[in-house]
Amino acid sequence: MGEVTRGARALVVVPDIRIRGAGLGEDADARLEEGKGLALAIGIEVVEGFVLPIRQVKPATLFGEGQVQNIGIAANQSDAELVIVDGALSAIQQRNLEEKLGRKVIDRTGLILEIFGERAATAEGRLQVELAHLDYQAGRLVRSWTHLERQRGGFGFLGGPGETQIEADRRMIRDRMARIRRELEQVRRTRGLHRERRQRAPWPVVALVGYTNAGKSTLFNRLTGAGVMAEDLLFATLDPTMRAIRMPGVEKAILSDTVGFISDLPTQLVAAFRATLEEVTAADVIVHVRDISNPASAAQKKQVEDVLEDLGVLGGEEGEPGEQIPIVEAWNKWDLLSPDERETRRDIIAANVADVPVVPISALTGEGTDDLLQLVGSLLTGEAETIEVSLPVSDGQKIAWLHAHGEVLDEHERENAGGVPELCMKVRLAKRDVGRFYSL
Repeated sequence: MGEVTRGARALVVVPDIRIRGAGLGEDADARLEEGKGLALAIGIEVVEGFVLPIRQVKPATLFGEGQVQNIGIAANQSDAELVIVDGALSAIQQRNLEEKLGRKVIDRTGLILEIFGERAATAEGRLQVELAHLDYQAGRLVRSWTHLERQRGGFGFLGGPGETQIEADRRMIRDRMARIRRELEQVRRTRGLHRERRQRAPWPVVALVGYTNAGKSTLFNRLTGAGVMAEDLLFATLDPTMRAIRMPGVEKAILSDTVGFISDLPTQLVAAFRATLEEVTAADVIVHVRDISNPASAAQKKQVEDVLEDLGVLGGEEGEPGEQIPIVEAWNKWDLLSPDERETRRDIIAANVADVPVVPISALTGEGTDDLLQLVGSLLTGEAETIEVSLPVSDGQKIAWLHAHGEVLDEHERENAGGVPELCMKVRLAKRDVGRFYSL
């Protein structure tokens, strides 16, 4: 994005479509705050925001004529250079609104793509974002394609050279999309090989998931000492980050931080970020980090669970039984709750209302993180088998392997019938490690 855009003044409008009585209801204010948060995440100054009820969708402009006039008046009064519609706009609706309002107009998908374009840090992330962007732009005739030649983040929705340039050659776009898909397929294969290598190692994988800005990266940094970008911004993390950690009963595990989920994630991004989210499907335990201080926490939980269900993590497809990955809920930002709120939520935890284990934590202060590690460690070793073996004291390789991959419950030395010193060990190992040990 250009320098002018980063400080652009924007008006955020949330369309609340109330067809047959259905609409955002009580979630309207939360959705407005989220829309403002998306704008702030990319350095836009939000000067005003409001929800507009829509009882009949207008094909040309989405909003009714009077509502369009009201948006224009509000934009004039607040000197807004940009109107952000926190909903989906067709290319025609976007163009008509721009003509009527005399300002740039972008929708929710365009804004999220712009954020992703600026934030993606790895080559894979940039490929995924560009593919999503091209897919989104392919059906829009009134945009520049100059971003194809750019090397920097951001894709120029909000300004930049060539804004009035006519549509570029569609074949160039299709060719570029095909090339990106081939490159991403190679990334997936490489990721798959890495995953297979980890499973052969084999170290268990713990994936952090959650709604955007729930505190996943702060928790990741707390547990690993890593310096992952962790700010009070939507979509602060876009690329999967992994680090090795230790926890009770587990000498080494891989902790994976993932992209934050969000309601109405653009379909282009759901497809483009599939490779990133595949890390979740390979996890041994999923830690669902929730911002329990957020009034919309329950709605956010459902959004995350819907995505996990789409990925097949919550069981088989189309209602068929499947292997479900154990999930733990980390109720984060516990430190932001009042004593009364804490007590209420403790009662909820005690009543076991959630169908998964719950641990209250503060990733910022570290409160509860030891309890979380204890619980995850117990889940990882819960289906473990206890074996008893006698090894020559000189067999340092196998002895070290057992210490590294299992929980040694007991060990003592003795001499066997031939007078050779042995180490008798009682070790708890994950099922998949038992066979691996005997094949050493």
